[in-house]
Amino acid sequence: MKKNLETLCIHGGWRPKKGEPQQLPIIQSTTFRYETSEQMARLFDLEDEGYFYTRLQNPTNDAVAAKINALEGGVGCVLTSSGQAASFYAVFNICQAGDHFVTSNNIYGGTFNLFGVTMKKLGIDCSFVDPDWDDDRIRAAFRPNTKCFFGETISNPGGNVFDIERFARLAHEAGVPLIVDNTFATPINCRPFEWGADIVTHSTTKYMDGHAAQVGGAVVDSGNFDWEAHAGKFPGLTTPDESYHGLTYTKAFGKKAYVTKLVSQLMRDLGSIPAPQNSFLLNLGLETLHLRVPRHCQNAQRVAEWLEQNPHVAWVNYCGLPSNKYYALAQKYLPDGSCGVIAFGLKGSREDAIRFMDNLDFVSIVTHVADARTCVLHPASHTHRQLSDDQLREAGVAPDLIRLSVGLENVDDIIADLRQAMEKSAT
Repeated sequence: MKKNLETLCIHGGWRPKKGEPQQLPIIQSTTFRYETSEQMARLFDLEDEGYFYTRLQNPTNDAVAAKINALEGGVGCVLTSSGQAASFYAVFNICQAGDHFVTSNNIYGGTFNLFGVTMKKLGIDCSFVDPDWDDDRIRAAFRPNTKCFFGETISNPGGNVFDIERFARLAHEAGVPLIVDNTFATPINCRPFEWGADIVTHSTTKYMDGHAAQVGGAVVDSGNFDWEAHAGKFPGLTTPDESYHGLTYTKAFGKKAYVTKLVSQLMRDLGSIPAPQNSFLLNLGLETLHLRVPRHCQNAQRVAEWLEQNPHVAWVNYCGLPSNKYYALAQKYLPDGSCGVIAFGLKGSREDAIRFMDNLDFVSIVTHVADARTCVLHPASHTHRQLSDDQLREAGVAPDLIRLSVGLENVDDIIADLRQAMEKSAT
């Protein structure tokens, strides 16, 4: 029976049988017992499915992964210990030293640094492109050793909307998959696979959790990219893996080749797994995702409209505003709403932005974003403070940008707090 997203949020992944707990249980065990040596051997040879060590698989983690997979419409999902780990694994699963990939330049600052600095130390080069460039200029960034293109459905912190269909076409022209970070939109508001994306990542720390209770990530595979058609580009998937007795992932696992390799190689060797307790907390958040996301969007729309008319505000970037540059793309990809995150700038200096935040009452200054509480951050002073103003602009972050994550409080109270802080800062 095909289920709608609202039902999947509650029932996906875990279906108890007679006498089993209604709520997903926490299987807090490192290891799992078998009766014969042969049973264990078959698991290590990837000839049977089952559990033997939580670094590779765990029933609680897998149930939550199955729920996220169902929400996105994929063939397989792997949970990771953080959103950063998910972004790294998604790319590293198909890249090795000497390879190259292309990414949008307005992605989250931590991912920008991961791709532009840390992965270069592994011998993997990355080119940053402005999504607003024309097709020919984007194409020029691809090289013979390019292995993927990476972008965010809604950029963090800028709030720009990514043209998924366009970049899927450009990536596929080059014979590589499109990876989309769908953290801000969530599958409630956008399912990138329906627009041609091949792999989706999430920081489950954000809206999926919704309560700032756990740190986690997810990588979801659509199963749609034809690795065999581009076998020369992806030898890790299409040639024998000597660490598994010469097994070839595409031949042994078909559409699940990518996600199987991610678990059996990367999780085996690097081990960035979530604790089962964290997955349990994530599952509690997922059960109300379909209720919370629309409320976040409704509140953010009201706040964005208020900001747009406010004399203290220099600019607002929220794709739900008809005046917004990304409004048309939002109507295409996010017709039911985008997210609760607004980017805006105040008139005045960087110091004015800092005074505004210091004058807030219940709106919190935190590094986090996208949970039940309204919170605010000035990236140039906080998460991106290592960048110069020129580097900030290159990363798609204006030096005066304030990231406001609108929560689930009464929207009139949110606006009242913003108003009083602006008025105090202006005196």
